[in-house]
Amino acid sequence: MPLLARVWLAVGWAGITLLLYLSLTPRMPFEIPVKHGDKYGHSLAYAVLAFWWTQLPLPRHRVAFALVALGVAIEFVQGWTGRSFDYFDMLANIQGVASGVGVAAVLPNPLLFLERRFKKDD
Repeated sequence: MPLLARVWLAVGWAGITLLLYLSLTPRMPFEIPVKHGDKYGHSLAYAVLAFWWTQLPLPRHRVAFALVALGVAIEFVQGWTGRSFDYFDMLANIQGVASGVGVAAVLPNPLLFLERRFKKDD
């Protein structure tokens, strides 16, 4: 695996780790100050992760399934951490995954662009 892809993968795992921390910490370190702001946060987080992970040479449907499964599992686990279980959070997660995968399907792959750019400089 090229160095840039390994860095991309490491940043992706850091994103998953941050998502887990923010989702499972008993108290959110910040709030989005708009009506249903937490739903926007869920959707944006999962969209970014879906877009990020689909840049790697992995089947997009597997990335989508894994992120949806993670979002559903986190909602169930949140009940054990003092947070609340919410079906609408699950829907926001799923919507975010769909958005991220959809955007990745129509935009040029930034990881491939960067790999080509750095290879030209060699």
